[in-house]
Amino acid sequence: MSLWFPRLATDRVLRTCLTDRPFVLTLKDSNANRIHCLNAAAGRQGLYRGMSFSDARAFCPDLISRPARPDLDAQFLTALRRWALRWCPWVARDGADGLVLDITGSAHLFGGEEAMLAAMGQRLARAGLSVRPGLGDTRGAAWARAHYGADAALADLPVEALRLDAETAAGLKRMGLRRIGDLSGTPRAPLARRFGPGLLLRLDQALGHQPEQISPETEPPHYGIRMTLPEPIGLESDVMAAADRLLTRLCDKLCAQEAGARVLCLTLRRVDSNAQQVELRLARPMRDPARILPLFQRGIAQVEAGFGIDQVRLAAVQVAPLPAEQISSARSRDPGRLDDLITRIGTRIGLENVQRFLPADSHIPERSFIIAAAACSEPDSTWISPNPRPVRIFPPEPIAATGNRPPERFRWRRMALTTGRATGPERIAPEWWLDDPNWRSGLRDYWRVETLQGRRLWLFHTPQEPGWFVQGEFA
Repeated sequence: MSLWFPRLATDRVLRTCLTDRPFVLTLKDSNANRIHCLNAAAGRQGLYRGMSFSDARAFCPDLISRPARPDLDAQFLTALRRWALRWCPWVARDGADGLVLDITGSAHLFGGEEAMLAAMGQRLARAGLSVRPGLGDTRGAAWARAHYGADAALADLPVEALRLDAETAAGLKRMGLRRIGDLSGTPRAPLARRFGPGLLLRLDQALGHQPEQISPETEPPHYGIRMTLPEPIGLESDVMAAADRLLTRLCDKLCAQEAGARVLCLTLRRVDSNAQQVELRLARPMRDPARILPLFQRGIAQVEAGFGIDQVRLAAVQVAPLPAEQISSARSRDPGRLDDLITRIGTRIGLENVQRFLPADSHIPERSFIIAAAACSEPDSTWISPNPRPVRIFPPEPIAATGNRPPERFRWRRMALTTGRATGPERIAPEWWLDDPNWRSGLRDYWRVETLQGRRLWLFHTPQEPGWFVQGEFA
């Protein structure tokens, strides 16, 4: 059985916002906005797929449009595939807008093929989906009837029903071969020489001379463990013990899939049917129960058990690949200790608030680094600079001085400072391809100045617009 959803994308959207006006979904193609999918009302106005959206608005001024979301359409089709598993166990996606089902041995459970087809059509109609089904002894025949006529004989269908490309179908029509029946009575050798073996393979698959298997998609692994307790618990130690048992089983599943948990959610259901959740966001993918369990203690301590907890559920909400690593005794330190520390701090102040500096490709001091969340980035040691940089960089602060060398005495932040030693200059030119208002004064000559009062400052002089500024301080 083949199920074709000719308006899958628009049906997905219109299920939540019903309208009887012409409606289209547009997608940008080759710098032009074109119709990706349309409803029946838009089709009656003469619109079609691939039509320019500007032309469509000229034909239909009251046209309603929205941008297409192929990713959401694929998710919706995946949900339909899972729904179709109630009819038979062998279901696969067929392109971007169809399903194919192997109903061998399951149609009699629903009263036969016709009764099964009618029941499926009624359910899909109630869901607001337009579908064109097709039945056949082979996958190719079912696809052909779904797309080109459910009640027609296979020999009377056009050659496009063999799932051929447009060029092959046009070449067959130029030879006068317009129907599948015409191909069946034509010598095979000339067809193979002119159109290749693909044409004959599609013909044999439709007629049943060549097998075509349906490979059902495997369900993604489910990382969730649940435990129902015979007696309610309320002590923190008991909840930690239950979490330990669930965590061990969950980590075994993760290890089998070579995955690690990034976000864990512990759901505690009380006897009064209320539930509390403890979410744990990890700095790195992990599947070691001994390392993860202590990180739950702070969240579990804040849980109100009420009259007791009778069900505990642990789920890995977000996972990431974590391949197996070679264990060696030559390791000088445990790389996971820093990740555990980041996770512990992140549970208190938020994981995104634990940040690190990373180098950036720019010679401008204030643009030579970026700040990234430590949990979402790796440390980078490729800090390349010909001269040392201060540990603190702040917006330039002007000081009263003249000349092109650092002043012997100057005042900065209400402090009177005396220059002891000055090293420089280091000339830095602005990035001409970026319009930065802070660098409109032109070149900068940077100096490292050590004062007698103990301050180690980073000063620069602007020769094009003479002036002195303090921009940083060394340790």
